[in-house]
Amino acid sequence: MKIELRPETFIYAFFIFTPIPIIGHFFSLHPTAILLTSCLGIIPLAALMGKATENLAEHVGPGIGGLLNATFGNACELIIAFAALRAGLVDVVKASITGSIIGNILLVLGGSMLAGGMRYQTQKFNRTAATTSATLLALAAISLCVPAVFHLSASHTAHMNETKLSLAISVVQFITYILSLVFSLKTHNHLYGAVAFEESDQRAEDAKNKVEHIEENEAGKWGVRKSIFVLLIATILVAILSECLVSAVEEGAKHLGLTQLFIGVVLVAIVGNAAEHSTAVMMALKNKMDLSINIALGSGSQIALFVAPLIVFSSFLIGRPMDLCFTSVELLSVVVSVIILSFVATDGECNWLEGVQLLATYAILAAAFYFG
Repeated sequence: MKIELRPETFIYAFFIFTPIPIIGHFFSLHPTAILLTSCLGIIPLAALMGKATENLAEHVGPGIGGLLNATFGNACELIIAFAALRAGLVDVVKASITGSIIGNILLVLGGSMLAGGMRYQTQKFNRTAATTSATLLALAAISLCVPAVFHLSASHTAHMNETKLSLAISVVQFITYILSLVFSLKTHNHLYGAVAFEESDQRAEDAKNKVEHIEENEAGKWGVRKSIFVLLIATILVAILSECLVSAVEEGAKHLGLTQLFIGVVLVAIVGNAAEHSTAVMMALKNKMDLSINIALGSGSQIALFVAPLIVFSSFLIGRPMDLCFTSVELLSVVVSVIILSFVATDGECNWLEGVQLLATYAILAAAFYFG
C-alpha cells in the first residue's frame, strides 16, 4: 500500500510545546520562551480545530457544512486577536489582520505554486472562482485604504468619526462576506468543487486508487460527538495559549529585537494559518490547484471580510473601539499583494516561477516590516 505524506504528521509533532507556556506562566519562565513556545504550541491546536470542523461539517450536509467551515476556518486567528484586543495591543491585532491577508496571498499561494510547479510543468484551475476571490480581496484593500485616506484628509473635528467610519465599513464588509457565501455555497457552488482540469492519465490514476482513498477517508472520519469534543478542548487550549502569547509579546519582542508590528504581521499570522498553509501546499503537490487556491484566497477573503469586521464589532462591545486605520507599510503590503495576485492567479494556470515571484514579494515586504 502506498504511504501518503500527510501534513498533520509534522504539525502534530509541535504538541510537545503546548504545555510549556502554561507551565512556564506559573514558574516565571522567560517571556521570550513563553512567546515562542506559545506560537509553536498553537500550531497543532489550530490543525485540530480545522480537522474537527471539517469532520463536523460532513455530518450536517454541504450547505451548513460549508457555513461551518467558513465560520470556524479562522477561529484561531479570532481567539488570538480577541486576547490581544482585551490586552490593549491594538497594533498587534491590526498587524495580524494584515499579515494573514498578505500571508495567504503571497506565502501560501506562492508556496503552493512553487511546490506544485516543481512536480508539474503547468497547473490549471478554475479562473472564474479565482477571479471572484481576487475581487473580494481587492475590496478588502479598498476597505483598508479608505479609513487611512479619511484620517489624512479629514479635518481635526472629523477625526472623531474615524471609529464610526470603520464600523460602517465593517458592516459593508460583513454583508459582502455573507453574500459571497451565498455565491460560493448556493448559486455558483459548481465553481468551488474539485479540480476541473485533470488530464486523462490523472483520471486513470485517481480511478485506480479510488477504493484505497475511500477506505483511508472512512477510517479517518470522526463522529459528531468526537468532533465537538475535540473542537471544544482545542478552542479552550488556544484561548489559554493566546493569553500566554499576548502577555509575553512586549517583553519577548524587546529581547528578540523585533517590533510588535513584525510579530503581528509575520509571526502571529503564520502561526494562526500554519495548518491551512500545509494543506494548500499538499493539495498543489497532488495537482489539485483549485482546492489549493480556494484554501489560500478563501482564507484571505475570510480574514478581510469576516474576521476584521467581527473584531471591530467586538471592540465596541468591550468598550475599546478599534478603527481600521493601518500604517502606510501595511496598506502598501495589502495593495501590492492584490496587484500581483491579479497578474498570476486570474489566467487559469500557473507554474513554479509565478510561485517564486509571490514568495519574493512576501520576503521583500517581510524585510520592510523587520527593519521598519
